[in-house]
Amino acid sequence: MQSSYNGISVPADGTAITYADGVYTVPDNPIIPFIEGDGTGRDIWKASVRVFDAAVEKAYGGKRKVSWYEVLAGEKSYRATQNWLPDDTVKATIDFRVSIKGPLTTPVGGGIRSLNVALRQLMDLYQCIRPVKYYAGVPSPVKAPEKLDVVIFRENTEDIYAGIEFREGTPEAAKVISFFNDDMLRGTKKKIRLDSGVGIKPISITGSKRLVRAAIEYAIKSGRKTVTLVHKGNIQKFTEGAFREWGYEVASGEYRDQTVTERESWILGNVEANPNISPEENAALIEPGIEFAAKEFGESVVAEVKEVLATIGETHGGGRWKSKILVNDRIADSIFQQIILRPSDYSILATTNLNGDYISDAAAAQVGGLGIAPGGNIGDGFAVFEATHGTAPKYADLDVINPGSVILSGVMLFDFLGWTEAARLIESSMEKTIAQKFVTYDFERGMQGATKVKTSEFATHMIGNM
Repeated sequence: MQSSYNGISVPADGTAITYADGVYTVPDNPIIPFIEGDGTGRDIWKASVRVFDAAVEKAYGGKRKVSWYEVLAGEKSYRATQNWLPDDTVKATIDFRVSIKGPLTTPVGGGIRSLNVALRQLMDLYQCIRPVKYYAGVPSPVKAPEKLDVVIFRENTEDIYAGIEFREGTPEAAKVISFFNDDMLRGTKKKIRLDSGVGIKPISITGSKRLVRAAIEYAIKSGRKTVTLVHKGNIQKFTEGAFREWGYEVASGEYRDQTVTERESWILGNVEANPNISPEENAALIEPGIEFAAKEFGESVVAEVKEVLATIGETHGGGRWKSKILVNDRIADSIFQQIILRPSDYSILATTNLNGDYISDAAAAQVGGLGIAPGGNIGDGFAVFEATHGTAPKYADLDVINPGSVILSGVMLFDFLGWTEAARLIESSMEKTIAQKFVTYDFERGMQGATKVKTSEFATHMIGNM
């Protein structure tokens, strides 16, 4: 471990978090690297760190304290080092294990690749965890936002975010197109247009299973009762569809005692409703219209019914399945409706990378938007918590932006460290401040009788409410 990174000395009064055999050891004075972020990140970080320090002091009376350590990335880094993401910054986040960051610039159409994506891939932070829930009083476009309380587990390293793309008109794109058209698609009616840009979408067994495994583990630890696999497998059968299949394999193969799939619950429920039901009758109930399907399909569903009853009839039957974690799946476009029309039916969503990006933001919109949406990127031995919104450069240094996303990401960080007292203190003080209607402009314009406050003033009210 270095004594400095990017020329910035490591705090002498802090101790590094360690990790061994799947367990973090957190000292009372952990060194936590932070990236303040670009644009409005500067204002947000100044407010957030005051809240964090006040909560730790209040919760532990000086027995615990975070040694915050700035590392460089984004515009500030480029001005200082001519490097958007220095090797030393990555090294520091690896060495100190757990860090937090504000928003970073992501150019569109050229230039540097997303720094957020780079950090995730370099550290193999394969879980993007986005808890979405409502805080009373926050303006919302839906009638009952309090019904939405989900935790989204988004695969974080694969899919189109793997960055395998070739620009239209380049020799590389031409080579890829030629390979597909002349070799892989030969003899078919499918062809890629010659003037196309080309991207490759990898979805692996490894990436899919470890993500679903993490979602189920979280459900077990948190007491949540549903894990929903979100996919577009009806169209992309060997990537999105495979994610669904591999997810079910994890549930039934590795967590058999703790889980039941939706189809298994239907089969077991049918037997409970009618103990004398035949496998054929059961199959007809779980697949309406089966009599019109191919004979082989009907036989396969009957065999499925028999197998379920033979393998888990004893352990999950008689209503025992109702105490298990229900694992089901939904098509990606359908879930956008579902979280609006039936939000209370969903608790944990496990998704591929792109679908998780979309659904995270759509869910956040129901409970106040990205200004109050936290996020965490978790790997095996590493974690980076972050604001989920952009840099909003036109508001930079004006002290007006909602700091909620970074503050609630800090709640996730403290929960991750096991400092739950500080986490609950931050969360409750935010709820109280919003209830008192001291809010930044984004909330004030939708709250009758609210008092508009600055970013720094919102933090001051929160600290007062501790």
